[in-house]
Amino acid sequence: MHHRHLLPNEIDLLLDEETGFGVQPLREHVRDCPDCSARLAEAREVVTALAAIPLMAPRIGMADRVMAQVPVFVPWHVSARDMVVKWMPSSPAARALAAVFVAFVGSLVTGLTLYIATRGDILATVSGLVGEQARSAATDAAGDVVVALFGAQVVGAVQQIGPMGIALAGGGFLIASLATVLGLRLIATSGRTGS
Repeated sequence: MHHRHLLPNEIDLLLDEETGFGVQPLREHVRDCPDCSARLAEAREVVTALAAIPLMAPRIGMADRVMAQVPVFVPWHVSARDMVVKWMPSSPAARALAAVFVAFVGSLVTGLTLYIATRGDILATVSGLVGEQARSAATDAAGDVVVALFGAQVVGAVQQIGPMGIALAGGGFLIASLATVLGLRLIATSGRTGS
């Protein structure tokens, strides 16, 4: 035990006057090591000073004041329940009326949902009309944006050449860009080696 100084938990064992297996080597080390002996003496002074402090009872309401400053996480289901309770009427008659109203609205919504779900042809017709209107509006808006960005002539040319023409024009643009970059790089490197 002479190869190192005592750890804080070992000093605590000696302060508490433990008598378990392995405490005796700690006591022997303290007798032989002046540094650990001084640390144990300082710890005893602290324990004695703490024991001399008079015990005081906290003032009334201290726990409430402390907890008012602590941020408390409220789960979503508790928050939802509290909101529902806040909106609930307090009198039994008003609660019964509210329950009847909620049951009526719930039944009405459920009935309408079941009616629409069992009438697939109506649902398909309505959704088809809505979808067609949305697609038409989106196509018109996209066309207006393209015309505003590129002009009516470009849009007309794109409509005439079709997707294959657009792919060929894009490929030609990429090849021309790549040739330009390579040409500029060749000019730059030949300028450095020539000077």
